[in-house]
Amino acid sequence: MVDKDYEQFITKVKHKTGIDLSLYKEAQMKRRLISLYEKRGFSSFSDFYNGLSKDNDLYYELLDRITINVSEFYRNYKRWQVLEEKILPSLLENNNQLKIWSAACSTGEEPYTIAMILSKLVDLSKVKIIATDIDENVIARAKQGIYPERSLNEVPNDMKKKYFKQVGTNYQVSDQIINAVQFKKQNLLADPFESQFDLIVCRNVLIYFTEEAKEILYKKFSGALKKQGIFFVGSTEQIFNAERYQLTSVDTFFYQKS
Repeated sequence: MVDKDYEQFITKVKHKTGIDLSLYKEAQMKRRLISLYEKRGFSSFSDFYNGLSKDNDLYYELLDRITINVSEFYRNYKRWQVLEEKILPSLLENNNQLKIWSAACSTGEEPYTIAMILSKLVDLSKVKIIATDIDENVIARAKQGIYPERSLNEVPNDMKKKYFKQVGTNYQVSDQIINAVQFKKQNLLADPFESQFDLIVCRNVLIYFTEEAKEILYKKFSGALKKQGIFFVGSTEQIFNAERYQLTSVDTFFYQKS
């Protein structure tokens, strides 16, 4: 059965935010949103939309729930080791002025991890790290660079000592790392991509999209990469038929543009 209440909600949210919820897996997204609106005392998507139209806090809570802001430094540590020991040295052989993109960067742990790893290999002033997200709230938090201790669980001790300062119960990322990253708002599905990236990192995001949306994004990401550039995805996001997007697997969850 068609859920007209949810369909109308999708249309209104797209008009208001530019986010097309029809491109997210429906069952997962509906569960997430019903949980939110019931917690806030609403009984339907229609009532919920009326409520968030009048309440900015509720509106930003909706954006936070839609954009699945779960992140931490060095998430899935072994994959970052591969990036540091194999992928980046290979890219730097031909060019020490890399252009890198952290797509759907959430609260900034991912692009700051990239900057910390790069700092061991090259002068950060020579690289360009762009980080984007659809949610302006999380971008604002990312720019502050303040994190709870749990976000640092996988940060190597030498990196923690060098680039973090304890502030009360939280940790502040050093200015050197913050200044290496340029944050921007971007809707991956609706907005055009920059081009000529040496490395694109988009992890633990595509699992929430429909197959149709994934296909659109794989084509866009491939088009944004330089020839021989690398696309780094999350640990549950293996790309089947990667050759359709001019991509070849060069290590687990790393794909090279052919």
